[in-house]
Parts: sequence; structure tokens; C-alpha cells
Amino acid sequence: MEKIIVRGGKPLQGKIRISGAKNAALPLMCASILTDEPLTLRNLPRLADIDTLQHLLNQHGVSLTLEGSRPEDFGRVLTMKAGNITSTLAPYDIVRRMRATVLVLGPLLARCGEATVSLPGGCAIGTRPIDLHLMALEKLGAKIELTAGYVKAIAPKGGLVGGTINFPTVSVGATENILMAAVLARGETVIENAACEPEIVDLAHCLQAMGAGIDGVGTGRLTVQGVSRLHGATYAVMPDRIETGSYICATAITGGEVELLGARANTMGAVLQAFELAGVVINETVNGILVKCGSRLRGINISTAPYPSFPTDMQAQFMAMLSCAEGASVITESIFENRYMHVPELGRMGADITVRGNTATVRGVAELNGAPVMATDLRASMSLVIAGLAAKGETIINRIYHLDRGYERLEDKLSAVGADIERIGGG
Repeated sequence: MEKIIVRGGKPLQGKIRISGAKNAALPLMCASILTDEPLTLRNLPRLADIDTLQHLLNQHGVSLTLEGSRPEDFGRVLTMKAGNITSTLAPYDIVRRMRATVLVLGPLLARCGEATVSLPGGCAIGTRPIDLHLMALEKLGAKIELTAGYVKAIAPKGGLVGGTINFPTVSVGATENILMAAVLARGETVIENAACEPEIVDLAHCLQAMGAGIDGVGTGRLTVQGVSRLHGATYAVMPDRIETGSYICATAITGGEVELLGARANTMGAVLQAFELAGVVINETVNGILVKCGSRLRGINISTAPYPSFPTDMQAQFMAMLSCAEGASVITESIFENRYMHVPELGRMGADITVRGNTATVRGVAELNGAPVMATDLRASMSLVIAGLAAKGETIINRIYHLDRGYERLEDKLSAVGADIERIGGG
């Protein structure tokens, strides 16, 4: 089994190119189902989750053409053509690998009038039911049946019909699914309490480029005027704001200076403010964001919440960074109930972290020490890499397949700015 070895203590210096956002690319790929014309996505990252969704789309009958498929290529180009949907079944053996595969439900239902999708898998970071997805589709007239681990959805005769959806809680995935379903529904759909994440904005802009009528993009109230069909388009995937934040943490904990090429400060929300409070200097440049941290970090308090507040996907990385800060930090995880599984692993490296319920108190230590550790989910994996970059000695990270789901060419990018990191094992 592959492992990553990090030998810490070297400040990062140089430039890192930020990849296309996984969390934007996945729903954009699902949008290809909505039209029989080609949808071309530029700036597509090389990730295991992208490969999984390509496999699923192909099983639905979508033809795929990939350019820039060499290992050294950044910003690949994927053209998808769903000329004829040959299957509306998303089987368990594919869907179990990744939660985002449930995003084919809305497009298949809107385009074909029916969809049968396995209940999704993904990281073990807590309960993430899809009840809001199903409730929203029912508001558009769908009949939903749950049986043997599958969701079977059937649209009324004549297709989905516009309606009003008022989400009781903010859900990114449910907003994406209902938005894609609504663009082909008859009449007007209003989505209240919609998620406002930049990835939702990216999806809406792509759908607009395909001919969808959507108002209120970037707000909590989306109004969709359904159309009978969408056309093809070419669209560039936004840069990954979570990858950006992760590399800022890595730069800060090592006291380095790195320019993140292609990064967009305007997608970072409360994360940038949290970095500044912790003592990280961040400046926008012509090409992206410049990160500097020449002095010891300061402890801060953060609480995860929907965008533009602090994202749950940055909690683990911040915890690793703050484990070396001066003073104490308090982190409150309000999104997922089981997202502190990285705490014992950071503790093995000398971090002083106490968890009570959904609150973690991090007391900064003078130094971390390398140790064998085990990754438990995607963002937890990155937190261990970040800690290893600052730790004295050697850190061996096991179960790194999680990393390959969300970080493109991690070792190459970090090695290029001075990190001593390598992947071993495998074949």
C-alpha cells in the first residue's frame, strides 16, 4: 500500500499552481447529462474522484474525450457528449466510492424522466443524508421510492414542473441537484435558503452558458425559468479554494513564502480573515495570491458554517497549522459530527488538542515530532501532511488514497517549493 513520507523543518519557498476545483468540477460534469450537445470543461484537475465520475457518466452513455492526460499535464480539457442516455441506473459499485455521484439524480430525472441511483458513499465524516435532495425533487412533481439501497425517482408525465423549495438548512449538494433539475422543468422554480458557495455560482454560470435562465446567482434565493432544452458550451472550472487554503496553511506552518498561481481571493470568504488573525500575511498579485509568514502564528477561534463563513473543509488543515501557534485556539465544528478523527493522529505527533463534543481546544506547542500516522478522510489527510512539513524528523502517512481524491500532484507541488516529501510503495 502506498505511503507518503515527509521530512519536516524546511520553509516552503516558490510558486504553486492551483488546480481546478474538485467540488466545482463534479457537478459541472453531471450537467453534461442535461444536453445532447457537447459540454467541454477546461482546467479539469487530475483526481481519483474525477475518474470515478467519468466512469459513471460513461455508464450512462456519455462519451468522453480527454485532452492533456499525461501525468505532467495541468488543466486538462474534458469534452462530454450525452447524445443518447443509454442507462438511468447509477449502480452501487460506482456510487459507493464517492458521495458526489448522487448529483446525477437531478439531471437524469430532468432529461429522461426517471433515475435510479444508489445511496452514496464518500468520506466517513458523519451522517450526510440526501433527504433534502429528495424533498426538493418531490416539490417538482417527482415520485420517490427508496428500496434495497437505491433511490428510484420518476417525473410526472410531461416532465418536472416548477415549484418553490424552501430548504430548512443550507445544503450544497441539494442546491446543486435541484438547480440542475429545475433548468429543464416546466415553468418557474424558486429555491429559498439556497447554498451560496462559489462552486454553486460556478455551476449556475455554466448552466447559463448552456442556455439556462437563472436569477439570483450568488444569493440565497435562486429563481429558475425552465427551458425545453439546453445547448452545449465550453466552460473553465474555477480554481480550488480548498486547495488554496491548504497550501496557505502549509506555507504558514513552515514560515515560508509562496505565490499561489491562479488562486482567487474573492472565493475564500472568512478563511482569509482567519489567516490574517493568525498572523499570516496574504496579498493579491497579478497571478494569484502571495503568502508570507515569518513569525510564529497566533492562536485564534473559528467556527465552521456555510459560505461565506469558515468552511468545514478547512477545519482539519487549520487545526494542524494552529497546533504550532502561540497560545490556545478554539475550533467549533458545526457541520459534521464526526470530523475530528484526525485529532488522535495529530496527537501522535505531539499536538496538544482536547475535544469536547463539537469543540476542540488546540494549545500550541513549540514543535511537532514526526511519527507514523493514518489518514481517515480527505481533509484529515492533508492536515497530516501540513503537520509533517513542520515536524522534526520523519512523518509516515498511511492510507493516502484519500489524498488522491482531492489534491492533484501533491508531492510534485510541494517538492517544487522545497518540501522533502515522497510517495513510496504501490506498483
